[in-house]
Amino acid sequence: MRVFRSLDEVPAGFGPSAVTIGKFDGLHRGHRAVIDELVRVAHTRDLTSVVVTFDRHPLAHLDPASRPAPLVSNAQRLDLIAEAGVDATLLLPFDAALAAMSPDEFAARVLRDVCAAQFVMVGEDFRFGAKGAGSIDTLRALSPDLGFEVDVVADVRPEGDRKVSSTWIRELLAQGDVEGATELLGRAPSVRGMVVHGAARGRELGYPTANLSPDCEGLIPADGVYAGTLTDGGEVYPAAISVGSNPTFEGVPPKQVEAYVLDRELDLYDHVVEVAFVHRVRGQVRFTGVEPLIAQMDDDVRRIRELLS
Repeated sequence: MRVFRSLDEVPAGFGPSAVTIGKFDGLHRGHRAVIDELVRVAHTRDLTSVVVTFDRHPLAHLDPASRPAPLVSNAQRLDLIAEAGVDATLLLPFDAALAAMSPDEFAARVLRDVCAAQFVMVGEDFRFGAKGAGSIDTLRALSPDLGFEVDVVADVRPEGDRKVSSTWIRELLAQGDVEGATELLGRAPSVRGMVVHGAARGRELGYPTANLSPDCEGLIPADGVYAGTLTDGGEVYPAAISVGSNPTFEGVPPKQVEAYVLDRELDLYDHVVEVAFVHRVRGQVRFTGVEPLIAQMDDDVRRIRELLS
């Protein structure tokens, strides 16, 4: 997949294309419904499939205090878009200039001039242009003069009235409900980061863990113990995962992600790994000493083997 990080990076003569536009945070099932249809139409009409998205949530520029925590990093999002079969992504800096573009200017500059769009696919809640002034009706009104068709993909609503959304997924992860988040995402939620040296307590307790850097990418679920996987260089390993500050010991940073790979001794230091959360086993507990902690870890690993078998 080709990635352009500004309008000026797109070469002259690019297209003709089929385009969708959005934040696509998490690339959940609702986003995938739009992108899958985009790719299908592009292939049918021999067009280049293009996702136009932004390098940050618009609220990061417009109202930073209200900006929600991102579900995935830009790098993770680009990987997910590429996996969906998209030909090119335009990752625009959401700055003052972009925020000030009127709907008419955005459609003419981005869709017609840069992307040479012949087809534009959007979701039901699509808004665009300064202050979100543009709607689907606006886009349809502009389309004859700008030379593209417009189609709308219906929201995905797995539980009746509520549509799949990044907000809903954040709520589930805050509760540790990774199974519910998996249902909405269409894949297990995950974080990505470099394995760094920790206090080596896990090794002393018989469970050596890979400690992810505190600046790992992706939204970390609620504190607790999870069954999941660790992926390193394309190899996927079953893992017991701990999230939190480990209240039994002093000085452990909050939201520490540690993964114990089952039945394997791996040297993962300085590797960038992906840790996926499949099932929540329990919440975080403060133990009175090392012996009850080890007993609980033994039980956790036994349960995790069963869950992942």
